[in-house]
Amino acid sequence: MVKKTDPFEFMECVSIVKSTGKSAKTLSDLRTVISAVSDESIFHHVYQYFLKGHILEYTNDFAHWAGENLEESALAERLTSIDPYTGEYVDEKVLAERLAKAEPYTFESLNKVRKELIRKIDDFLKEYSEPRDVVRGNEFYFHETVNLVFPIGVKVKNLAEFLVAIEHIDAGSIYYHFYESRVRLGEGVADDFSRWIEHTLFRKKVADRIRAIDPFMHSIESVRENIKSIIKKSVRADMEGVKG
Repeated sequence: MVKKTDPFEFMECVSIVKSTGKSAKTLSDLRTVISAVSDESIFHHVYQYFLKGHILEYTNDFAHWAGENLEESALAERLTSIDPYTGEYVDEKVLAERLAKAEPYTFESLNKVRKELIRKIDDFLKEYSEPRDVVRGNEFYFHETVNLVFPIGVKVKNLAEFLVAIEHIDAGSIYYHFYESRVRLGEGVADDFSRWIEHTLFRKKVADRIRAIDPFMHSIESVRENIKSIIKKSVRADMEGVKG
């Protein structure tokens, strides 16, 4: 009897952004609000940065604002170099290696990220004078998000069907399964896609290739293209009789 394969069901995630009512026009203001704002706001500005068509030079909203609005590239570099998984400072090469082997997000690491953001700002202010105020309209506005999750009616049973689906689903679905899952699952797995491919389809090599996609160095569309490329090669290999 052929064992039935549990299908992968794609979910959609729509993020509703809400204002905290807090803002900063100076670096000192930013430091003060970071120390008191909610965990949800820190999470939004660090972990959901990639949802906003971000500049890959930065890895979070705080670094982006420091570089683009305060025009303090040295500070932006320091804030960018915080590993969001551990809250520690690491150089660029080590950070890339860690992100490629990323552990799931945890609120423990979120607290470390907050503390490290504050420490980086404090260290900068000890070495340099307070940067000028930003011009009106360029203040940093603190936000939070509320996520709405629902099924989109797409289920797949194999890699060929998965390939078709991943090409057409909305970005919000990729966000939910590739990024948000790192908080939701809390099992040490990188994402829903690789988890299903490894544990349901028993294709560990394919799953490992997807896990190797650096979540903070790609936009969502770049993640989509990387996954498509991996799955296409695997489907082609299957057709040629080469298991991968």
